[in-house]
Amino acid sequence: MAELNGEKYLADVEIAWCPGCGNFAIRKSLARALAQVDLPPHKVVLVTGIGQAAKIAHYVNLNGFNGLHGRTIAAAAGVKLARPDLTVIAESGDGDLYGEGGNHLVHNIRRNVDLTVIAHDNRVYGLTKGQASPTAPRGYRTRAQPAGSPSAPLNPLALAVAVGAPFVAQAFSGEIERTADLIAQGIRHKGFALVNVLHPCPSWNRVQTFAWYRERLVHLEERGHDPTDRAAAFAVAIGSGEEIPIGVVYRTERPTFADGHPVLAGDPVGLRPLPSPEDVRPILEGFL
Repeated sequence: MAELNGEKYLADVEIAWCPGCGNFAIRKSLARALAQVDLPPHKVVLVTGIGQAAKIAHYVNLNGFNGLHGRTIAAAAGVKLARPDLTVIAESGDGDLYGEGGNHLVHNIRRNVDLTVIAHDNRVYGLTKGQASPTAPRGYRTRAQPAGSPSAPLNPLALAVAVGAPFVAQAFSGEIERTADLIAQGIRHKGFALVNVLHPCPSWNRVQTFAWYRERLVHLEERGHDPTDRAAAFAVAIGSGEEIPIGVVYRTERPTFADGHPVLAGDPVGLRPLPSPEDVRPILEGFL
């Protein structure tokens, strides 16, 4: 049972998340997904940015890189291109990935770098005490926006489908097994995989609670949704606003950034021997 639960991936350390935070469930789901795929911990790199969700790198027994705010996907792409033999997962909050990191999200989808991106989407900036994030609804009131957020929310599913992500899924943290299965599917998929995980923030988001989500969730496999139909996927992503889709929204195959790249062919770049001073001297002399 311990193997199925992925306990070997979980670090036995004190966790600083608030009681009831959805991040706890996502941590369990990640561990169970890695157990499903049966990956040795030393063959996995978890790259995170800044924020409450990004702390997960400290709470698991995996190789970890905790980078700059908004640069999570860029750093993960660098790791994957240098070491394609490793499984690389980028994981962080909706602010880090969709706000500060929005440019990196779009262009690494376009390149189709072989990554799994897990977004902790609670619609607030939890680390800095609850400002509206890019996915917060218009009019959402916080202490920083007492009159309500004036901006329309970003729709990460529609954005990902529109710019060509080959695997797009959405999960709910209250469904640990289903979330684990979707993350495992994302890891197995060759190419850019986005798993947007909706989760309540009991400290700063008093609107989208567990009960609020459970009244609106619909499971796509029960609706007969065909994830290979891009038009249907886009319609699901846009939605009616009354229902929240859970499951694989879109899946397709296309060449990854590394496929056919002349520099990346052969041995992993990160394992090649470093050039000697004599090797680089002619290059340097060309600039003198």
